Amino acid sequence: MKCCIRLFYCLFAVSLYFSSRAQSPDVIRQRYPGENAVVLNHSIAYKISLQGGQPVVQSDETHQIMYLAASAGAYLSKYEFTHSSFNELKQYSAYTRTASDKKVKVENFTTTDSKSDGIFYDDVKETSFDFPDVTPGAVGNLELSILHKDPHLLSPFYFTRGIPVISSALKITFPKGMSLKYIVKGDHADKVIFSSEERHGEVTYTFQVRDMEAEKSYADAPDEDWYATKVIFYIEKYRDENGQAINYLSSPDDLYRLDRSFLKDINKTISPGLRQLVDSLCRNTHTDEEKARNIYGWVQQHIKYIAFEQGMEGFIPRDANLICTRRFGDCKDMSSILTCMLRTAGVQAYYTWVGTRDLPYTYTETPLPIVDNHMICTIRLGDKYIFLDGTDPTCVFGMPTEFIQDKQALVAIDDSSYKILTVPVMSKETNRLTDSTRLELTDQGLKGKTWVDLTGYYSMRLQGMLAYMNEKDYQEYMKNRFFRGSNKFHLDSFQVVNLNDKGHIRLIASFTLQDYAKYIDNEWYLNLNLFKFYVHDEIDYPKRTMPIEYNFLDKRNYIIALKIPEGYKVSYLPAGKSYHNAVWGFDLGYDQKGDELILRQEFDNDHLMLQSDQFADWNKVLENLFPLYKESITLSKK
Repeated sequence: MKCCIRLFYCLFAVSLYFSSRAQSPDVIRQRYPGENAVVLNHSIAYKISLQGGQPVVQSDETHQIMYLAASAGAYLSKYEFTHSSFNELKQYSAYTRTASDKKVKVENFTTTDSKSDGIFYDDVKETSFDFPDVTPGAVGNLELSILHKDPHLLSPFYFTRGIPVISSALKITFPKGMSLKYIVKGDHADKVIFSSEERHGEVTYTFQVRDMEAEKSYADAPDEDWYATKVIFYIEKYRDENGQAINYLSSPDDLYRLDRSFLKDINKTISPGLRQLVDSLCRNTHTDEEKARNIYGWVQQHIKYIAFEQGMEGFIPRDANLICTRRFGDCKDMSSILTCMLRTAGVQAYYTWVGTRDLPYTYTETPLPIVDNHMICTIRLGDKYIFLDGTDPTCVFGMPTEFIQDKQALVAIDDSSYKILTVPVMSKETNRLTDSTRLELTDQGLKGKTWVDLTGYYSMRLQGMLAYMNEKDYQEYMKNRFFRGSNKFHLDSFQVVNLNDKGHIRLIASFTLQDYAKYIDNEWYLNLNLFKFYVHDEIDYPKRTMPIEYNFLDKRNYIIALKIPEGYKVSYLPAGKSYHNAVWGFDLGYDQKGDELILRQEFDNDHLMLQSDQFADWNKVLENLFPLYKESITLSKK
């Protein structure tokens, strides 16, 4: 098999090589002005076969990057690739083909543990190196051969990059009797050209893309999986050596059987110590909800979240007795101990898999291991399901963690049955920010006092941040949090209250703001818009196509009350305005009550994600908002 794979790959690579040499740097510079480099070719050839009645997968991959600018080598010569116990690196090589067509091999490779986001330890390795002799016109080449030990875990193939891609191709060869499914997704899925060929009892699928623009990054965009052009492919079913049809990943049923197999050896017994703990937490409780609240709160406060994964430990939860003794665990361990403790207390509790909002997949469309990357516990109280995530010590009971809202969850009911449920989205009324400020004009400038009330995810986020801040960061955060008006703002004092309530926190501050109000010819001029939100936040539409992601739905209220000095009256009061469309909106209005002049602003957000067809409506709101920020009030002597 290996010889066939290498021959297939060599023919593929030779065609790519001659194609790449036909692309002159000058022609590419004209096509992509201002770019420092391009991907000439990125291609992978997969070979799927059957050995001992099981699928076996090997891939051969090539990367070719052409450097166009003299400065490109300073930050684009470094390259890296990952591998693990599931994706075993069989061989690799790298070299630079210089502009004068000289081949210079890479001699030094460095392999280290990969620093995955949020993972304390796993077995993913990262091999890095520098392409030598990088000058304009040079081409860096990397070739990899990888054995994929578990074909359930095949990764999607991505066509797009942060630099232009001249050519990219995916080839998958598999036995004729095997059913291979694929889904093409992404903003430029229409550019992917598909072809199929059958030869010598094998089928080859080819997906090709040419001339892809660089993928621009935006800080407020979701993870690239939401928009990157890619092919998701997987083995649906095949026939073994006896001709029997085997379902591999044909439906959520197959994925559930795979996931359920990871639970077969855990929590078969509960230790006396853990049982005693459960009994003590449930003493004097009268309902399952009370039991669940106490157990969930204990796990949140006493089991420290540490993502520690290696090999199959990335899939198999640890036993609840061990977790209780260690007092730490990853998300799967939190699911394990919560489910075990709740069941011991007589609460209906279930192991649950779910994808975070980084992933755009659903169990109904793509019942594959790529659909989820997180594990929680689900409980049933009457006819209501509640999602409990032990990884967040600030999460309010009854609310899901914000990063799994609106995602499908795979709930393990028993050995053979499951439910696919959708995690609810918390309403905007749940997540409120109310900022109230009282101002007074003095000889030293404006003096003010502010009360900020945060509920829902606003409160949970802040309490999580405060728990890990050092004193310097804490002071700086509060200064920025209360900032308003101008750079002459000075925070005099502040305090934080309600820290015992995860769902509500209050901040109180006193401040001074000099030279903000202007006194001219016996009149005060003052712009009460101490906040000018969304300035420079117009969306670059229609150039931008990537969606915009929000953490949660919310409502924000800002109230600014100015005490009218004795002997003065309001001689000019700006008109307010209310504007809403299908995407969002605001209410801004002035009011006078006794000796106070009040400005109220309210903004709402009804979306977790904005798509490109909503961008025009977003900008329309700002067109109506910004002129209001220029208005000032006038106070004249009576």
